Order: sequence, then C-alpha cells, then structure tokens
Amino acid sequence: MPDPVTIAVLSAALPATLTFAYHRLERLLSSRRAEPEQDLTVPDALTGTLALPLTPDTTQLEARQDELVLLRDVLEGYADGTTPVDLGDERLVRNLGKLRAALEDIYGQRLTFQGEDRPSSGPFVRQRLQTLSGEATGMEADSITGTASVDQEVENVAAGAKLTGMKVKRSIG
Repeated sequence: MPDPVTIAVLSAALPATLTFAYHRLERLLSSRRAEPEQDLTVPDALTGTLALPLTPDTTQLEARQDELVLLRDVLEGYADGTTPVDLGDERLVRNLGKLRAALEDIYGQRLTFQGEDRPSSGPFVRQRLQTLSGEATGMEADSITGTASVDQEVENVAAGAKLTGMKVKRSIG
C-alpha cells in the first residue's frame, strides 16, 4: 500500500489529484461502476501512463465498497469546494492517500503524481499462484502507452499449463 503522506508533496498538483481521484470514486459508486471508462481525462500532474480504458476489478470493487462510501463522505466537501483544499490539512492528505490505495487496487494501476518519489503511473500485476493446471494471464489490454509491469510466481506447474505475463494488442512508446 502506498504511503498516504507522499501525496503531501504534491503542492500545486493537489487540486488536480483530488479532482481526478474523486471522479474515479464517484464513477465506482455509480450504476456504471463495472463499465470501463472510455473517455478519461488524465491530469497533466499524473506521471507515467495508464492503460486505458480504466477497467475495475469487480472483486476488488465489491470488497472495498464500504470503504469507498466512507471516503466519498469524507472527501465530498473538498471535491465540491465547500471545504478548502489545503496541503496542511492532514485529514485530507490521509484520506486522499487511502482513496488512491483503493483505486490502485481496484484498477491494478499505480497513480503517481508529479513530485512523488514512487514508481510512475501505469498498470501492474502481482500474481501469486500455488498450482497452475490450466492457463493464467497476468495482464491483457487493448493498448498500453509507456511501461507496465507483471510480477508472477507459480509454485507448481502441471503438464500442459500455460502462463502468460502480458497480452497487449497495441503498445505505444
């Protein structure tokens, strides 16, 4: 889980970070939550690249549903402008960090903003399998711009099993 305090280094990027993250949160809590986001505006403050469309992992989404509702309630005043966005507001920074961690797990992509000392934004997969007897693919995407990472570990592989790290139709960059 990312350190929520790293968001504090964002200074000028904090409003864009909040807007981007909160819009993802609203989308995930809407009736369209399981649909891929086709027309996503990515803020300039985001470093790296995302695999688009953003498609939520429905298992992660369901597991984090209650957390997302609480985060929406806590961050709503900041997002609608009734509570000032202030870098010194520890509550805002802490909860925005929690929201980012949830979004990263749900979308399987890092969300890194300018000024942060962490890997750039982009898709990642950590796959740990006890026994592989069929087929497993770490990542499958229509297109990826930039870099993506897949980390797979399998303890036992049955005869005829197939492990694929990544399937991408189009890679740009």
